[in-house]
Amino acid sequence: MEPLAVLAIAGVAAGGLAQSVTGLGFALVAAPGLIALLGPSQGVAVVVLLGILASVIPLLGQWRHVRVRDGGTLLVPTLLATPAVGALIAGVDTAALAVAAGTAVLVGVVALWRGLRWQPLVSIPGAIGTGIASATMNVIGGVGGPPVGLYAANAGWEPREARATLQGFFLIQGLATMLVIGPVLPDVAAVVALVVGTLVGVVVAPRIPERAARMAVLAVAGFGGLALIVGNL
Repeated sequence: MEPLAVLAIAGVAAGGLAQSVTGLGFALVAAPGLIALLGPSQGVAVVVLLGILASVIPLLGQWRHVRVRDGGTLLVPTLLATPAVGALIAGVDTAALAVAAGTAVLVGVVALWRGLRWQPLVSIPGAIGTGIASATMNVIGGVGGPPVGLYAANAGWEPREARATLQGFFLIQGLATMLVIGPVLPDVAAVVALVVGTLVGVVVAPRIPERAARMAVLAVAGFGGLALIVGNL
């Protein structure tokens, strides 16, 4: 297996771990390696499909803690915006897509790292804007997590509820995105890596301080996003 493929598989495992520990982070961690390996079009499609699986496994034991109303408020604008975004970016140069995906990762990482809090965001207009931003970033680069993570942080959700609600959100968002861009089946090794990383995360999540886990995720994602941009300029 070539070195880039090994790194991409490791990113999938780390992404599954991050997703199960924090509620988000799979695409942030796994997308740079997979897109660099497979190209923007196929890479994003694989990220989206694996992201669906990364949400399903933890949600099996957390679904009772989902904030259904809050999750639905974010999902409605996201689902409405997803096909429109898909139509708008059709035919865009693949290199430009890669740079846009990397830039989206870095912007989200910096915002979350600095602990950005803006109370007006937690409102109906804020939820609509968050949903549209998440849909745009997810279709372009498979990284719809940062806007929703910022919304959850500003809303002050209890960590267990935040993890469950984010998992449910990303599951449904991923399904909608896959319908727009089409599914691409991942390699068996990627699926195995995802399952292993996710299960390890489910086991160790109660023992890892959430802030420490989030900072590690953001560090890896930041380097990955930068590499994606530099590699396609």
